[in-house]
Amino acid sequence: MSTLFRNKAFLIVTGSDLLQNLAIWIRNMAILYYVMDQTQGNPIAVSLITVLEYAPIFVFSIIGGALADRWNPKRTMILGDMLSALSIIMIIAVLSSGYWQILYVATFVSSIVSQFSQPSSVKIVKRNVEEEHVQSAIAITQSGQSLFLILGPIVGTFIYTVMGIQTSMYALLILFMTSAILLTFLPKDSVQRETDTSLLADIKEGWQYVGQSRSLKMLSLVFVCVGLSSGLISPLEIFLITERLGLEQTSLQFLSGISGLGLLIGGGIAAALSGKLNQTLTLMVGVLCLAVTTMGEVLSSWFWLTLVISFLSSISLAFINVIISTYLVTRIDEHLIGRVNGTITPLFMGAMLIGSSMAGVLMNNTSLFIVYIISVTVMILSILPGMRIQFRNEQTAPVNTLNPEVAHQAVD
Repeated sequence: MSTLFRNKAFLIVTGSDLLQNLAIWIRNMAILYYVMDQTQGNPIAVSLITVLEYAPIFVFSIIGGALADRWNPKRTMILGDMLSALSIIMIIAVLSSGYWQILYVATFVSSIVSQFSQPSSVKIVKRNVEEEHVQSAIAITQSGQSLFLILGPIVGTFIYTVMGIQTSMYALLILFMTSAILLTFLPKDSVQRETDTSLLADIKEGWQYVGQSRSLKMLSLVFVCVGLSSGLISPLEIFLITERLGLEQTSLQFLSGISGLGLLIGGGIAAALSGKLNQTLTLMVGVLCLAVTTMGEVLSSWFWLTLVISFLSSISLAFINVIISTYLVTRIDEHLIGRVNGTITPLFMGAMLIGSSMAGVLMNNTSLFIVYIISVTVMILSILPGMRIQFRNEQTAPVNTLNPEVAHQAVD
């Protein structure tokens, strides 16, 4: 593991990811509180935040992954941060005129930009970190992000409640600019990719690569189930605080903080056990534990019990994240990472978008409890395709069923 902390590229990418995650959390908390204040806690208005966050991801990840494979990853990440900063400047200018709905645009633009930056970040890790260290690298990165999952809600809540929405936006501007400057210190990218094929051909190649791999198809089904399940409850977590527990909306920061602590500890445990886990069993147990604890969150009527359950839920999620991320990074050729990401991600985001679109309406017509039951049921269904993912034993699809360009690259 000490090797990773001497890897310049890994440290820079991790630092940039942490800055971006802190910015995203400050944005999330500020916009959530502001929309709650402006709409008197309308569930549909709150769920619209999540819809606008994931709708562009569903659309742009398809082409974003393919373009990330064609573009220089270092330049792509720097440009992404600069565009995010520019969008914040425009939002600050409009917000001062009193049009608070412009805050939805901040979420929308940030989501679009991430579809070009995220695959580029993965490519840099893939290119600069040896395969035997990838699982540890992912666990460390996740643990670092979890630290800011703890700090982000607290910092975001403090900035919004003490200094207001305008200062929150200025904080985002500073963080994105700092990230862009940090990324300029990445090593020069000397790897060149041939771009003699069309963008559409690249996208089709990603689809075919996934289509010829049973494990990737099963993983896609897992993503659909988890995405739909997550989408149903993500916009409604604040109502666990305000409706179920009867607390002020700002208490959400403690729920987010304990979740971050669980991810931090879970990621650390996963890093320590790297290479020793039965990946299939870990994924199945992780999903089952996540389903049980999710149900426990909505059943609990005591704040301290909700925090404990949320902590255990996040530990389960940490193991799931490490297992899936390691599989995607180690089993997919570097020059196809973006396209495979652009094939699988829309399935997850599309399902999450559907869930988020339904969340507010379902809650208005039923109850928070019923929405959580539906979410947990869908999550448990993901165990079925998850059991068919082969993490270690490859069985490449017959060459004559594949496009010659991708036949030798297929994974089971």
